[in-house]
Amino acid sequence: MGFYARRVLPRIIDLVMRNNETARLRTACIPQARGEVLEVGIGSGLNLPFYSSEVKRVRGVDPSLELQRMARERAASLPVNVDFISQSAEEPLPLPSGSMDTIVMRWTLCSIANAPKALVQMKRVLKPGGQLIFVEHGRAPDRGVAVWQDRITPAWKCIGGGCQLNLKVDEIITKAGFQITDSKLFYLPGLRPMTYTYQGLARVE
Repeated sequence: MGFYARRVLPRIIDLVMRNNETARLRTACIPQARGEVLEVGIGSGLNLPFYSSEVKRVRGVDPSLELQRMARERAASLPVNVDFISQSAEEPLPLPSGSMDTIVMRWTLCSIANAPKALVQMKRVLKPGGQLIFVEHGRAPDRGVAVWQDRITPAWKCIGGGCQLNLKVDEIITKAGFQITDSKLFYLPGLRPMTYTYQGLARVE
C-alpha cells in the first residue's frame, strides 16, 4: 500500500464525506441503530455522533489505520463505546454468529473487493430479527448514466480506493440472503455517475 492510499486518500475520504447531504442522510438513518452495532466501513467515524443512547456498543470495521486513527479521535469525545477491528469486511469477522442487533453500512460496499463475501459475514453475525441499515451509491437505472459508470469505474477504482460506481446494490444485498424491507432510490446533488443512491433497511430472510 503506497503513500497515497495510506495517508492522502483517507483525508480525501474524510473531507468528501463531510457535506450537508451526507449529514442529512446520517441524521435520518443512524439513529435507527439499536443494541450491539457492527459498522462496516467505519472510516473516520463520521457516523459516531449520530448514534443514540439505544446503542450499547459499536464495533467498527475498516482496513485503513489512518481512518481508524481519525475515528478514535472522534470517539474519544463521545459517550458511545467503540471497538475497532482493523481488517477488510470480507475477511472472517472476529465476532460470534448472531451477536449483532444492527449492522450499519454507509458508502462502503463499493470499496469492498468481494462485496458478496462481505455480506455473507454480515448475515452470519446479525441476530435473527436484526436489521441492516444501508446507504450506498451504485448502478443507476438510467441507461446513459449506467454506461458512463461502466466506462469510468476502472479508472475510478485506482484513485478511489477500489470504489466501484456500477454495483447493483439492492441485487447484491438480496442475493446474500437479506430481505429489503424499506428502500429509497435517488440521485444526490452532483455528477450522476457518482451520486445514484440506495438507502434502506434489510433483514435476514
